[in-house]
Amino acid sequence: MQNKGLVKLFAVLFGLVSIYQLSFTFKANSIDDAAKAYSNGDSVKEARYLDSLSTEKVFDLGIADYTYDEVKNKAMNLGLDLKGGINVILQVSVKDILKGLANHTSEPAFNKALDDASELQKSSQNTYLEDFYIAFDKIKGDTKLASPDIFANRALSDEISFDMTDDQVKPIIDRKIDESITSAFEVLRKRIDEFGVTSPNIQRLGESGRILVELPGVKDVERAKKLLQSTAQLEFWEVYKGESLIPFIIQANTVLKEEADAKTTTTEDAVAETTESDSQIDDLLGEAVTDSTSVSANPLLDLIIGQGYQGGPIIAQFDVDDKQTVLDYLNRADIRALLPAEQRYVKFAFGMPEKGSDAVGLYALMGNRENVPPMSGAVVTNATQTYDQLSKPAVSMQMNAKGAKIWEELTGKAYSQQSQIAIVLDNVVYSAPGVTTGPIAGGNSEISGQFTLNEAVDLANVLRAGKLPASADIIQSEVVGPSLGQEAIDSGEISFVIALALVLVWMFFYYGKAGLFADIAMALNILLIFGVLSGLGAVLTLPGIAGIVLTIGMSVDANVLIFERIREEISNGKGQREAIQDGFSNALSSILDANITTGLTALILFIFGTGPIKGFATTLLIGIVTSLFTAIFITRLLIDWYVNRGGKLDFSTGLTKNLFRNINIEFLQKRKIAYIISGVLLVVSLGSLFTNGLDQGVDFVGGRNFQVRFNETVSPSELVPTLDEAFGSADAKTFGSDNQVKITTKYKVDETSAEVDEQIRKDLYTALQPHLTGISYEDFISDNQHKTVGLMKSYKVSPTIADDIKKESFWAVLGSLIVVFLYILFRFKKWQYSLGAVAAVFHDVIIVLGVFSLTYKFMPFNMEIDQAFIAAILTVIGYSLNDTVVVFDRVREFFGIHSEWSLNKVVNTSLSSTLSRTLNTSLTTLVVLLAIFTFGGDSIRGFMFALIVGVAVGTYSSLFIATPIMYDTLASSEKKRKLNGGDDVAA
Repeated sequence: MQNKGLVKLFAVLFGLVSIYQLSFTFKANSIDDAAKAYSNGDSVKEARYLDSLSTEKVFDLGIADYTYDEVKNKAMNLGLDLKGGINVILQVSVKDILKGLANHTSEPAFNKALDDASELQKSSQNTYLEDFYIAFDKIKGDTKLASPDIFANRALSDEISFDMTDDQVKPIIDRKIDESITSAFEVLRKRIDEFGVTSPNIQRLGESGRILVELPGVKDVERAKKLLQSTAQLEFWEVYKGESLIPFIIQANTVLKEEADAKTTTTEDAVAETTESDSQIDDLLGEAVTDSTSVSANPLLDLIIGQGYQGGPIIAQFDVDDKQTVLDYLNRADIRALLPAEQRYVKFAFGMPEKGSDAVGLYALMGNRENVPPMSGAVVTNATQTYDQLSKPAVSMQMNAKGAKIWEELTGKAYSQQSQIAIVLDNVVYSAPGVTTGPIAGGNSEISGQFTLNEAVDLANVLRAGKLPASADIIQSEVVGPSLGQEAIDSGEISFVIALALVLVWMFFYYGKAGLFADIAMALNILLIFGVLSGLGAVLTLPGIAGIVLTIGMSVDANVLIFERIREEISNGKGQREAIQDGFSNALSSILDANITTGLTALILFIFGTGPIKGFATTLLIGIVTSLFTAIFITRLLIDWYVNRGGKLDFSTGLTKNLFRNINIEFLQKRKIAYIISGVLLVVSLGSLFTNGLDQGVDFVGGRNFQVRFNETVSPSELVPTLDEAFGSADAKTFGSDNQVKITTKYKVDETSAEVDEQIRKDLYTALQPHLTGISYEDFISDNQHKTVGLMKSYKVSPTIADDIKKESFWAVLGSLIVVFLYILFRFKKWQYSLGAVAAVFHDVIIVLGVFSLTYKFMPFNMEIDQAFIAAILTVIGYSLNDTVVVFDRVREFFGIHSEWSLNKVVNTSLSSTLSRTLNTSLTTLVVLLAIFTFGGDSIRGFMFALIVGVAVGTYSSLFIATPIMYDTLASSEKKRKLNGGDDVAA
């Protein structure tokens, strides 16, 4: 090998850089362990300990020293499934943006088009804006987008005039929407930066208005959700005195009571008409009617649990669970008609719940025809967390000159009228202070209320970062508790160590001293993989660990190819040095082809995958590159060094010396039997897929699932009745151990608000309460790092994004097949090779799907079809191609060496000569996969099972499907060529 000095230098430098990068991870873990030991489970104490070290020098490398913050930033980033935290996809409401651009017009065609677009979105793959244009075009009549009542308004007058056509307006609206989404992205990024999460990830996904946010290791998930979803729509409203609305409340209650009484009378009449033979049912109905009458005696007044004070802004206090009911009552058109003329534009809003109480105050804001506040948060130039006169957390604000002037007018008016000004954030009244010292000049103000310190800090952050231009709903979310993440790390480490040990032992057992050199190269390979991951700032996930372990299994393939070629050269009578030289040279083509095809599928997976699946693809891609370097160069350096010192290598041991030697199997003569076997398997698989289907996860159909752990063993069948009662329909399965259940439901799957998410969790807790002895709701949902019982993980996917995931998965698989077909066509110059390879891959994918379809109902582990399964399918494609390309490469080689051989002999000899490599690599990979399957944790067991089936089927198909199909099509083409007087077949 030439340039040995350069390879040595590169290997040393590469290794030192990897050790340098990983040293930060080891140091950060050491400090974190010390913090845990110091805090003894107290998360607040642990956080304070680490905060105290943030700017302290904690790591001295001699040439430089680093603070804890610097060490943490350079340490390897752990993903959500290893560290706990939250991963969400937010959908910025394009509907809200369009309303804002149209100045919240009441134009009928425009508003109907918005509603119609919302309906279209439930089954459409278009963006919301595209569906809005479609809906508007259907109903617009003579109305134009450039109408003064729509987009040709004062705010957009510089860009849109009333004489413009719809086609001229649309590009302007497209740009405005894009600018608003970009603004939302920047606002969220600033908020996350202020939040102080280590290694956050925020990405804009295409042009759909979706934003991906990953916050691994976040301690307070609920706080993070509020931070992400808060629009920070700050408004300042004048407010009516509470007692002035009391007459209206009484009148509203009278109307509601009369309505309830009318319904009760109708029900009683219906009961009276029942026959005597139904007396028992009559009694039951009579009790129900009586109860209903008593409950609805005063539908509105009975909900009041407290009063406001004289001259204050609170009308009355209600229970926090009754807020929506009260607002629904008060905003009914017939109820609002009761308001006096001077109050007809009143806007009702609730305040913040009192600490330690469910009581919440109702306010009446002085609205107007345009429903626009006298002053908005746009005038705020800065906001900081501070403390009020009672030393309670508050937020101090500074306003611009325009805001300062309006604020002075508002406070002056409130002072003279002895009234209050309501400070409203996202339709919640945070406080409604009076003004006792006259008009406030200078634009400085303070928001006080029932804040915790964190709430005050977050409010200041979102005000400083700016408001979102529209609401942002969480359409996909994954929440993983930190204790579950630690369990994943432990299981990942165990599977990694066991798989590595098995591979190291096998290589030494099979190839002797040469295998030991391959083991050394593999150890360096692992160091380089982790070093590159750390240096690139990539995120290590549980599927990522699986990708590394799989890389270990597949990385031996290059060494196996080389060693098998060297053994062939030695058996052909060549000397040791010449055999090593030729073995490395002759194996290079197969190694490159096999790894490039696997790399192409991994690249497609990286492009189409998200979250943990992208992590799997990242480690696989890095592993392929480092494996090639260590196998081709490092192993060669070690072998040459040993041989140059007079050492002798047999590339085998006493037990394996003649193993798989002198094999001459007539594979092609057995191809018809293989076709029949494969045909039966395909028919059975397709039959099951059409009749039995697949267990599609929420990734593909939408819904919510929850991973819940109990104190004792629980039967899923015992949980289903109460879950069905709570959610209409739900599914429960044992997940891993007998005390852990995975619950899936489509209940309110189209509703993505934080309030609905919280209510569903409460309903889940209530339904499971009989099996959660002694666990409060707070403990059930907590993010405690030492948590062993309760809600361990939750996952939500809206139907819209589920359709997108399904579509992207389809294109990922199809794209990989097309790319591989073209690459093999490019490398082997004949379409018959490509056809054989793609046919074998298609065969493998259908059989893997069939196995899942046939067995998912009784397998003791999760076999849902989700994004992880698609990753497994793409990996199977890559592995199957790896095997097939090695055989094809040998066929091409033998065509060149033995031009006098028949096609039949070339193919059979190629298959026989590569059988040792095929079985060796497959067995090694299967051993690794079985280690991960057994010890790698519940969440990736189905993923590993798909790979195990795929590797087994892929090995079979490369021998009995890909090559025979290539042979049959090539032979048929050859016959036609001979009939037409053509030349002999050549590869």
